[in-house]
Amino acid sequence: MLLEMRFSNFFSIKDEVCIDFKAGTINTAGAKDLVDNVFVVNDETLLKVQGLFGPNASGKSSILKAALFCRQLVIDSFQNNEGVTFTFIPFKFDGYFEKPSTFFIDFITDGIEYEYSFSLTRNEILTEELYYYPGKRKAKVFTRDERAGKTKNEIYSFAEGQFTKPLDVAQSTGKTTLFISRASQMDRELAKKIYNFFRTELLIGLPQLTGNYAVELFNQNKELILKALKLADSDITDINVKIERTPLFSINSHITRNGIPLPTNTVTPVADVINFYTTHKRNPDVPFHLEGEESAGTIQIFNLLLILLDVCKNGKILLLDEFDASLHTELAQFILDMVNASKSAQFLFTSHNTNLLNVKKLRRDQILFTNKKEDGSTEVYSLFDFKDFRENMDAEKCYLQGRFDAVPYINSSIATIKTILGEE
Repeated sequence: MLLEMRFSNFFSIKDEVCIDFKAGTINTAGAKDLVDNVFVVNDETLLKVQGLFGPNASGKSSILKAALFCRQLVIDSFQNNEGVTFTFIPFKFDGYFEKPSTFFIDFITDGIEYEYSFSLTRNEILTEELYYYPGKRKAKVFTRDERAGKTKNEIYSFAEGQFTKPLDVAQSTGKTTLFISRASQMDRELAKKIYNFFRTELLIGLPQLTGNYAVELFNQNKELILKALKLADSDITDINVKIERTPLFSINSHITRNGIPLPTNTVTPVADVINFYTTHKRNPDVPFHLEGEESAGTIQIFNLLLILLDVCKNGKILLLDEFDASLHTELAQFILDMVNASKSAQFLFTSHNTNLLNVKKLRRDQILFTNKKEDGSTEVYSLFDFKDFRENMDAEKCYLQGRFDAVPYINSSIATIKTILGEE
C-alpha cells in the first residue's frame, strides 16, 4: 500500500511536491456516502484513487516520471557501472541544475510500514535511507551518506540485525547503485522485500499481462470485461481465448547456400501462444483476432481492464498517465468505481477529462491539481485545501472558471487566431 510520495528537482518539479494517499478528515454527508473510497490498514485510513488534473505542461507527467525513475533505480541500478549518467534532467533554472534531486516513498508491505528515500545528482547517489515502524515509533534500518567520509564505515550506518554482513554489500555498492538494489541481488531478505514491493506491487504504465495468469483473470472476469466494452460503444458480444500451436519462424525452400537449395525438411519450432478472439453483433459467425484485427482503442481497453483486475484482486498500486485517453467518460468512471469497490487497490492517474471532477464520486482529497508557477515549476495541491468549497458546488464548473488556478488561460478570440495564422 502506498502512503505518500515526495519528489524534488526532477524535470519541471523544483521544490518538493507530495502525493499523499492518507485520507483527510472529512465529516460531511457526502464523504460518508463514499465510505468505499477508503480503506484502513495499520490504523491508517488510505485513499484508493487519486486523480491529477491540470493544464498541459503543468507537471502531471513529471510526477509519474519521478515515481518511475525511483522504481527503475531500485530494480535495475545493481547493474550500473561507475561513470554512468542518470537519464533525467533536474530543474534547469534558479541554480537547481547542479543541486541534488530527492525521492521519498512511504509504503506498507507485508503489514509493515517503511520509509525509503535517496538523493542524487546526475552522476552519483549522495544519500540513501530506510526506516520502518516495528510499532508506533520509527526505527532506522540503515543510512548512507557518501559525503560523510571515504570509508564504507563512515558512509554507512546499520541497525543491528537487519542485514547479514551489510558491509559486504556496501563494499560492492558503487556510487551509481542503490544499496537496496545491490543487497536484493546478494540475497538479503529485507532488501528483497523492498525490491519486490517496487517490482511487483508498484506498477507504472500498462505492463503486458501474459501466460496462464492472463487467461485466469479473463476467465474469472469475462462478464465484467464485456460490460466495460459495451460502455465503450463496442458491438462486441463475446470474447474467447484459445491456446494455439504457432510456428516461431519458417524457412522457405527456395533459400540456397552457394547455389545449392537447403533441405526442405527443416524442423520449424513451434510454441503455445495465447490468442483472444472477439465476436461482433453484426457478424456473429466471424471471429476477430483481438491483437491483429481490433482497433487500438479496443485493445487498450482490454489490456487496461486485465491490469486493473490484477491490481484490484491483489491490492496492488497502479500509476497511469492519461489513463482516460480515448475512453468514454462512462467507461472511465466505471474503471474508477471498480478500484473504489476493491478491498485495498490504489490508483493514481492523470487526466484532462473534467467530467471526472465529480464530488459525488470522488472525495475532495482524491482530487489533485497541478499548476505551473511563475518560475515554470510544478506545484501540487488538493481540492481538500480549498476550505470555501462546498460539496453542493459543481467542482467541474469551478475548475473551468479558474477557481482552483490549475486551468490554462487561452485567448481563443477569432482576431487572435487570425494573427497567429498570419491572416491579418
